Amino acid sequence: MLSQTPAARPFKDLLVGNESADDAAVYRINDTQAIVATTDFFMPIVDDPYDFGRIAATNAISDVYAMGGKPFMALALLGFPVGKLPMAAAQRITAGGHDVCAQVGIPIAGGHSIDAQEAIYGLVVLGLVHPDRVKRNDRAQAGDVLILGKGLGVGIMSAALKKGQLGGEAYRQMIESTTQLNTPGAQLAEMPEVHALTDVTGFGLLGHLLEICRGSKLAAQLDSAKVPVLAHARPLVEQGFVTGASERNWQSYGQEVRMPAGDDLNLRKLFTDPQTSGGLLVACAPQAADAVLNRFRSAGFADAAVIGRLEAGAAQVIVI
Repeated sequence: MLSQTPAARPFKDLLVGNESADDAAVYRINDTQAIVATTDFFMPIVDDPYDFGRIAATNAISDVYAMGGKPFMALALLGFPVGKLPMAAAQRITAGGHDVCAQVGIPIAGGHSIDAQEAIYGLVVLGLVHPDRVKRNDRAQAGDVLILGKGLGVGIMSAALKKGQLGGEAYRQMIESTTQLNTPGAQLAEMPEVHALTDVTGFGLLGHLLEICRGSKLAAQLDSAKVPVLAHARPLVEQGFVTGASERNWQSYGQEVRMPAGDDLNLRKLFTDPQTSGGLLVACAPQAADAVLNRFRSAGFADAAVIGRLEAGAAQVIVI
């Protein structure tokens, strides 16, 4: 759909545009400040309006953290089927978004709403970062280790929820993961040993890792046994729960992935699973791995783990 969209060049102060499929645009405004700008919105993945608002807001803010920035303001985007759903539902959605922004310490300073066929909610988020500390997704180096901040499986759990098969504890784990703010991103910007950064969202772990590989012109080796998975997601994938987007993801980039002998289908479902408000994916020098993990764990990311490494070679992911 976007193949004919021209690159957003030439603008000398546009540090990150649409040329590398990165998480947000970055525009330098002076020698010490650059604006990070992003937007994200979607239809509900849960039934509770308040939880939906929280998830959507957390997901949108994550893209600022994925560039190493600190958010300072947001605008709300709301589509709502007026007359089909109670107005109280719209108020609960926006309350969820407001509470997440309050947690971050930023205002929702305005926005836009429309009458829509289905509920849609998200944010425009603005952040600040030092121009020299922007963390792109295409600056990884050969020898870097890969660290993932959150466990996979949100899409699988969402598929089970739609079929009424997600238990209470599993739902709570899903909400906990999708509303956990990726705040370590702003701290990782201060580390020169962190070479590339992105967050794992709709294209799944393999898709977003491939964006790092393509942009950095490197190959990745992924240790499947070390990739964190949400505890309640693992039995669900074994029961056959999967989203349609997972297969579409595989069809779009599977030719660039080498799976282990036997090609475990459940493993493929997990690694292509579209995440909502997924974890940060970090490429850093090996000697900085412990420091990066400490940043995650001190912020409450208990599942953060080293999951592989990058090496010279054609852009691809080799799963072992």
